[in-house]
Amino acid sequence: MRQIDLKTMIKSRSESEVVLDFGCSSSDKLFFNGYQTWTPSHEVSPVETFAPIKPFFRIAGMPWGTTRYGDAFFIDYAGKPGCFHGFTYMYRRIGDTYTLFGSTDESNGYTIFYYDAMMRQLKIVKDAGFTNKFDKDLHVVCFEGTEDEVFDAWFEASGIKCRPAKPLAGYSSWYNRFDKITDRTITEDLEGCSKVLKPGDLFQIDDGWQINVGDWDAHPEKFPRGMKASVEDIHSRGYLAGLWLAPYSAAVRSNLVKEHPDWLLRHNGKPWYAGCNWGGFYGLDIDNPEVQDHLKQVFDRIFGEWGFDLVKLDFLYGAAPWPTIKGKYFGESRGGRMCRAMDYLRDWCGDGLILGCGVPLGPAFGKVDYCRIGCDASLDWENTYLMRHVNREIVSTRNAIGDIYYRRQLDGRAFLNDPDVFFLRTDNIKLTDEQKDMHARVCAQYGSLLLTSDNMGTYDRSQLDRYNEYLRIWKDKDYTDLSFLSTL
Repeated sequence: MRQIDLKTMIKSRSESEVVLDFGCSSSDKLFFNGYQTWTPSHEVSPVETFAPIKPFFRIAGMPWGTTRYGDAFFIDYAGKPGCFHGFTYMYRRIGDTYTLFGSTDESNGYTIFYYDAMMRQLKIVKDAGFTNKFDKDLHVVCFEGTEDEVFDAWFEASGIKCRPAKPLAGYSSWYNRFDKITDRTITEDLEGCSKVLKPGDLFQIDDGWQINVGDWDAHPEKFPRGMKASVEDIHSRGYLAGLWLAPYSAAVRSNLVKEHPDWLLRHNGKPWYAGCNWGGFYGLDIDNPEVQDHLKQVFDRIFGEWGFDLVKLDFLYGAAPWPTIKGKYFGESRGGRMCRAMDYLRDWCGDGLILGCGVPLGPAFGKVDYCRIGCDASLDWENTYLMRHVNREIVSTRNAIGDIYYRRQLDGRAFLNDPDVFFLRTDNIKLTDEQKDMHARVCAQYGSLLLTSDNMGTYDRSQLDRYNEYLRIWKDKDYTDLSFLSTL
């Protein structure tokens, strides 16, 4: 393994970018890390294309915020063969030899890598604020060697260490019941899980428990006993208790938006519409002291009063979509703001376990215990034609499998990887048995969380045997069949 001096590769440099001489052959493989958790991040060849969102879908989706989940609203996609971009890190792979470029600091702006195969050049840009000028340095290192050698060297150079969490198996309520959960359904699922899960496993209550997104208290009709009672039920079975929330988001119809419009993040004087979930939602202004006090109280209640062990924090990208003006000539970058938002969460949660989701990965390194490294799994293989074209951050089992595999190197270095749930059930799902098996094996081999969203109480002997097989793969990491790559 060797470290490459970037100065030997520079073709040109300005106060806003560095251009490196970096050629590839048609047989080489390139990887560009996507903007956030859900952005597809797979190896490509130099003749492939990152397809841009078509103008019709970009324009038609603007009022609904469909382009706000990813980088489409601030990055111009070239839409040409051999032109790619990515955030925080990228690599070229020739056989088993990797040439890895990695940022050692995103707090001075996201590091964006643009590659043009025809021009044989790699352009490195710091998304540094309104001036888009570097503060002092790129903070980028380059290593060449085996997979483990280059990723170990990058994280050592960054000074980033994985938090001391342990891998977890368990259950999530989302992908079967979705937001139609109640105290009764949680009790039913707990009973079903008791036939499969073991003490120390995770039971996670997902979206649907709250009054509204932004109003983080138990829905009085759906959970009349309150969330503390649910935690006590979960703990009584020996499981860790997890709870989903989107702390930096507020649904348009939430009480928070009605009562505290001054808490919303604004761009050009208007609240920032961060996406179309829950009938539309806004991002919160993390610089508002009242927002900070409010969220601290939310986490104090979740961990201290209710007794949860883990929080799944979702849609975190909404905290930092735009640079902010701090002075006359220079502002805080998106990356810097996102890093600060993650620091707040770590401080508010204390030693409580954090599962990050919907978050740009670089700012989450070393700050969350677990992190989603792909898009949401889908109940079908690839989602609908419409959904595949409105943005890149779609729900897709096909995309999820590729993300899980190609971001595998982050596991145990940046955090513990969450590949999302797998499925064994035969009802309320359109995946074939072969697709379910492929997905489950990849989750088990390359993830540190192994969760399902099935009603485990309905598992027959065959399903129980398969669950235990996936659990063995997960513990031993001995599944090495890579034939699934040909389907992606």
